[in-house]
Amino acid sequence: MTWTSVLKETDLPPGSRQVVKVEQQAILLLNDNGKIHAVSNVCPHLKLPLKSGKVTESGGLVCPFHRSEFDLTTGAPKCWTPFPPGVGKLMGMMSKEKPLPVFPVRLENGEILIETAG
Repeated sequence: MTWTSVLKETDLPPGSRQVVKVEQQAILLLNDNGKIHAVSNVCPHLKLPLKSGKVTESGGLVCPFHRSEFDLTTGAPKCWTPFPPGVGKLMGMMSKEKPLPVFPVRLENGEILIETAG
């Protein structure tokens, strides 16, 4: 595992979010009232960006396209909104519950670092 500096801590004030690229991967950084989360910016359901998704009071991120909610700490689906049955093989595959990839975060010398497999 590798720790990578992705942003200065001051560049991500509380309530803000920013997408960074690490190893060809788009990672969404969210500052939820001082708690910084790093998750894939790609919804595992529709493969669309999550940057504009709503952060819930219970620590979740809601996909702006299909309304499924993911836990920001674990990536586990908190509320899954599947496609209706019988909409085709591809849509059926996309309707399976999948977790959102999350990345460990640490703060060091005013920098935000995330851990990746690289």
